[in-house]
Amino acid sequence: MSRAFIKEDGEDPGEPVKRRPSGRPNYVTPAGLESLKARAAELAWLRAELVSKKRPDEARSLPLRQAEMDLEYYETQLKRAILVDNRGLAAEDVRFGAAVAVRERDGAVKEYRIVGEDEADAASGKLNWGSPLAGALLGAAPGARVALPRNGGAIQLEIVSVGYPKE
Repeated sequence: MSRAFIKEDGEDPGEPVKRRPSGRPNYVTPAGLESLKARAAELAWLRAELVSKKRPDEARSLPLRQAEMDLEYYETQLKRAILVDNRGLAAEDVRFGAAVAVRERDGAVKEYRIVGEDEADAASGKLNWGSPLAGALLGAAPGARVALPRNGGAIQLEIVSVGYPKE
């Protein structure tokens, strides 16, 4: 086996991972904007802590470089943020910020919320507005059937309800 693929002890633990914005507009909910601000402040504090504990002769550490890159990402996302506040909106159709209940083919009802890319969390039902599922839901109203393209055929979903939480 080539030694090019084997990590030796004492080697550089790696390079920090640089996050890049998607290139799409950075729409955020009010909660998403607050989360971006909090994350940027947290990273600025972490960076300051890491810098203050560093010895001048020490090479730039991976945690410090990662904190700097993450801080740069969140500061960029804050500058690009486009606040969309649809809290309490009286619309029937699915828009950014909507809470959507859909019925799947087997009758199971699932709930989703359409949010910004940094707010997305599939495990809690928060969908990035640019995802295929959110794209299928956007613009639909209760009673509508939408198709989610998948390998091997589209999945049919029925919109059960659409609401705009006041939170």
